[in-house]
Amino acid sequence: MKKKFGIGKAIVYAILVLYAVTTLVPFLWALSSSFKTLQEIVSGTLSFIPKNFTFDNYKQIFIEQELFPRWMFNSILIAVIGTILNLLFNSMAGYALARLSFPGKKALFITILAVLMIPAQVTMIPNYLILKEFGWLNSYQGMIVPAMINATFIFMMRQFFINFPKELEEAAEMDGLSRLGTFFKIVLPLAKPALAAQSIFVFMGFWNDFMRPLIVMTDIEMFTLPLGLNTFKGQFVSYWNYIMAASMVFTLPVLLIYAFFNRYFIKGISFTGGK
Repeated sequence: MKKKFGIGKAIVYAILVLYAVTTLVPFLWALSSSFKTLQEIVSGTLSFIPKNFTFDNYKQIFIEQELFPRWMFNSILIAVIGTILNLLFNSMAGYALARLSFPGKKALFITILAVLMIPAQVTMIPNYLILKEFGWLNSYQGMIVPAMINATFIFMMRQFFINFPKELEEAAEMDGLSRLGTFFKIVLPLAKPALAAQSIFVFMGFWNDFMRPLIVMTDIEMFTLPLGLNTFKGQFVSYWNYIMAASMVFTLPVLLIYAFFNRYFIKGISFTGGK
């Protein structure tokens, strides 16, 4: 039995190592390429150590490409505000579905589950037409407001609050707290694991989004980083050295967010129905 267990464990570790290498190699190559010249990148040789190490690519995107800081500001603003609004509204909706009794609750929950089955591509044209009627094209609110709630994370928060101990809420009610006060002072602070898991996914969704900014934003000054990176690709020449450097800058905030919330992440997944 021990021998079989040892072989099985070795196979699992081998698969995990293979997956880790497969995932890590492209990232390391992109990191290396961000310090290479364009000629070295397009030469066709696969190397992880630059022959002519240079910081010129980073200087180019931050100093000579004047719009890059503006694109970064746009991405940070949209991602941060969008994430905060999602954390608030998704949590409130999930708590209402888990704890409150009101007419149409079951039908509303079924509707939310049905929304999960609709591909985002189906709603692109209707969303565009609505934003056009509101005059929200090429604006921050056009990017944030339609995405400030998410059916997936409403369901996720509902699953968390269903397993939340009612005794704490009953004790808060006995101490004179209202339902709203109980939610913000007792329930929400204790929901950090679920909120951390949600914040990572939501932030990454806003940060990596390419299609919605492509549809909503028309002025180059309003571009987010994914759209800005696309401008380095031309019809005849693509500046891969600048693209790689910008990609590394683009990746950094996501890594920091994950590193900051990592201790809550696994716990949040297990508490919200993903065991």
